[in-house]
Amino acid sequence: MLPAAQHLRSLQTGERVQATLHTGGSCMIGHCRVAFEADGRAVVADLPVGSGGGKESVGAPVAVRYQPDDPRTVAREADTGGGGALVLAVISGGAALLVLALSAVAAFFMARQRRAERAASLETAGPA
Repeated sequence: MLPAAQHLRSLQTGERVQATLHTGGSCMIGHCRVAFEADGRAVVADLPVGSGGGKESVGAPVAVRYQPDDPRTVAREADTGGGGALVLAVISGGAALLVLALSAVAAFFMARQRRAERAASLETAGPA
């Protein structure tokens, strides 16, 4: 996600144009497309991972910035700060740490249970 945030920030100086949301969906994971005109050509481009605006309906106006040498490299102007991608990175990292912590706790309790079972079986077996 951090490369996605850097990519969004790199478009802050790109060309600004008014576009329309061409394909809706979950923009945060990269399933939205916008349509606009660049240098007299109609362009339909995918919004990158980390984009906001997923609640907007198809046909909604959206201000975007694109790279002049490659109009298909585009991002919503509101997202060029990289905030959405950073939030997603923090959430993903937090979820990974939570899973790691739960795994460690489960391993600790399983090892403790095995020790207790071994100690109980040695007590019942008695001296040899």
